[in-house]
Amino acid sequence: MHAKIPWERLEGLLGTDEGLSEAEAGLRRARHGRNDIVEAAPPTWWMLARDTLRDPMLWFLLGTAALFTWLGDRVEAVILLVAVVPLVGMDAYLHRRTQASTQGLASRLASSARVLRDGVWRTLPAGELVPGDLVELAAGEAIPADALVEAGDGMQVDESMLSGESLPVPKRPYRRGPEGAAPAHWVAAGTRLLAGTARLRIACTGAETLYGEIVRLAVQGTQARTPLQQAITRLVGTLLVVALAICVLLAGIRLAQGHGLVDALLSAVTLAVAALPEEFPVVFTFFLGAGVYRLARRQALVRRAVAVENIGRISCICSDKTGTMTEGRLALVHRQPATGGDGEALARLAGRACRADSGDPLDAAILALGGPQGADAPLRVHPFTEARRRETLVWADGPDAAVAVTKGAPETVLALCAMPDAERAEWRARVAGHADAGHKVIAVASRALPSFEAGAGEPDAGFAFAGLLVFADPLRPGVREAARACAEAGIRVLMVTGDHPGTARAIAREAGLGSGDPRVATMADLGPGDEALAEVDVVARAVPAQKLELVQRLQRQGEIVAVTGDGVNDAPALQAADIGIAMGGSGSQSSREVAAIVLLDDNFRTIVGAIAEGRQLFRNLQSSFAYLLMVHLPLVLSAAIVPLAGQPLLYLPIHIVWLELLIHPTALLVFQDPPPEGRMAPAGHGRRASFFGRREWAVILLAGLAVTVAVLLAYGSGVASGDEVRARTLALATLVLASTAITAILSRLASRTARVIALGSLASLVFLVQEPALAGWLHLQPLALRDWAIVSAGALASASPALLFAAHARRGGRLHPAAAPSRRLR
Repeated sequence: MHAKIPWERLEGLLGTDEGLSEAEAGLRRARHGRNDIVEAAPPTWWMLARDTLRDPMLWFLLGTAALFTWLGDRVEAVILLVAVVPLVGMDAYLHRRTQASTQGLASRLASSARVLRDGVWRTLPAGELVPGDLVELAAGEAIPADALVEAGDGMQVDESMLSGESLPVPKRPYRRGPEGAAPAHWVAAGTRLLAGTARLRIACTGAETLYGEIVRLAVQGTQARTPLQQAITRLVGTLLVVALAICVLLAGIRLAQGHGLVDALLSAVTLAVAALPEEFPVVFTFFLGAGVYRLARRQALVRRAVAVENIGRISCICSDKTGTMTEGRLALVHRQPATGGDGEALARLAGRACRADSGDPLDAAILALGGPQGADAPLRVHPFTEARRRETLVWADGPDAAVAVTKGAPETVLALCAMPDAERAEWRARVAGHADAGHKVIAVASRALPSFEAGAGEPDAGFAFAGLLVFADPLRPGVREAARACAEAGIRVLMVTGDHPGTARAIAREAGLGSGDPRVATMADLGPGDEALAEVDVVARAVPAQKLELVQRLQRQGEIVAVTGDGVNDAPALQAADIGIAMGGSGSQSSREVAAIVLLDDNFRTIVGAIAEGRQLFRNLQSSFAYLLMVHLPLVLSAAIVPLAGQPLLYLPIHIVWLELLIHPTALLVFQDPPPEGRMAPAGHGRRASFFGRREWAVILLAGLAVTVAVLLAYGSGVASGDEVRARTLALATLVLASTAITAILSRLASRTARVIALGSLASLVFLVQEPALAGWLHLQPLALRDWAIVSAGALASASPALLFAAHARRGGRLHPAAAPSRRLR
């Protein structure tokens, strides 16, 4: 599970029952730090105060309250000061939401651990653990740090938090050298021992743990400024200049119309706050943080926040085969014994041609089939070489006899065996069929020897053919479904492998690439032009250095390219790709450092899941921004048009506060849909995809103008009756109802949060308007049933253009931001 085990920290400790002394632990703590996997956050009250003080709405409330106090209108001043309470309350709630993911992760960690120090077992806070500590766990206890299993019995570990695996994972004690460490020997912080007992040797603590890296990236990923964030900042700056100019113009016109200085100042300030687009950067930052966390839950660690912007725009994935689309191990798929033999005997015989200490994964796979070969050592070993292409072991077979067992390339072994030519040709045809299917085939044979020949050279004839063992690197579960999802979403998958074209074609066919009939080529076949590359599903016989050329050629064709890599030689391609994806389990340190995303499980399915999450994230962000534009446009236009026409102020400061208290939580919390199961949101391709297309902008403007007309008509009907307060109430009610209708249309009220906020908006409208005391404080008045009918009809009719936007988005309209990566992800 861990990418790299720091063996030097465990030197002299593995395989012993020794713990550390307090002095040694202190030295190691000074070198590696405390085991604080989730660092203590600054005081919540201070962070809340800091964020609240940055909110311009707070200063608007305090400033206008001071203005009304100076004018002697203390009731209005008190109302504005009271409005600070829900504002701070909302900030506190949203602040809590941004901290919830980290705190949720922290709740899964161990608070204490039983550790051996100075030869005595004692219970210490988990933060005191250091690399090298020996820890004991009982069933039900959380694992306090990343560690190797030294001893244990019946161990079953819940790894669902890190791997997503719902079933318990068995673990076993570590018994071999560094080259033999396996995930079954490793446990990680954030997981839990469900059954059995375990004794662990701590290897990584604090931020170095896999769990610590998830937490750190989930928090830090929200801090880096991205191209879209910078563009939003420039947009906000531009709008602020425009708003300031309009406010100055409005103040001048109000003075010219004969209104007093206070009216002119209040008109300008109110319009400025209504026009202030502070929600856009707030919403984007909030969604970006949610994206980092949600991708981490999908086993994709985001090392650069800009990846969250671009991952949903990926149009081509250059994926490794081994370990990414396949499991990266050899598994037996066929046993074909010779006539008169059986598969079990064939596997046991092949095990006698293997060495447990060879380090060859093929030997390990065969020995796992045949079981242990006993305590006796072979009489003679003739190891595999490229020249001989076989390995032969000679074993004693009674007091006066021996047996030589050989395994290797079928053509080599068949040449050693005595058999009719027709039979040999038949076996060679079988071998060719398996090779065409992408399988690795070995042949097994044996020969009885008299004891005096056992110490002689390697026998080279007279063997009895035993049969074939056929191995393959199995396709990972879910890869075929993930490749189908890519095809349906318009994402091209290009498998890049160093394997033989036949092997590559077999795996690609099994994965469903090329609709089951993949087109395979080598780099030599492709030639220098880019045209041939467009027709290829698999590039075989590729070396890592050629990945960079592939990425550049695909980008010249306009593709947004994600590339996977795990070696040092992959670093240039990872840097050049729009999204570089490193393997967290098998990847090198250099590949992880240059990649934008690190996969915890090295699984192709995880890449596709991350793309689906990214696409849905920006579908959500687009809906949120569309809502803000559709609601803010009529708010600003009506706030400016009414006073410019010489009428009294339409919105007073307290009304702006009320509207913002409805708009903020709607934009932040309503549009947070997860990606739909089984399919991926479509996306527009091209390196210059824009956030909104012309059609979307047209619909947004149409909706905003329609709501503006409805608000002004409602206000006009009130003015015609000679009642200024009724006119203001009708206009505000129309705007709030239209905002709620737009929320319902864009969100489809699919989530509980959307339903609660929509109902809350309606409840606040009815309560604040129909309750006479509250309405009087807000300079409003209760409405008659006829008035509500007029307001409802106008609001629903004006919000209807939002239906066009929602329908277009669901049909796969342009959903992604103008990150136009001239500056690519590294």
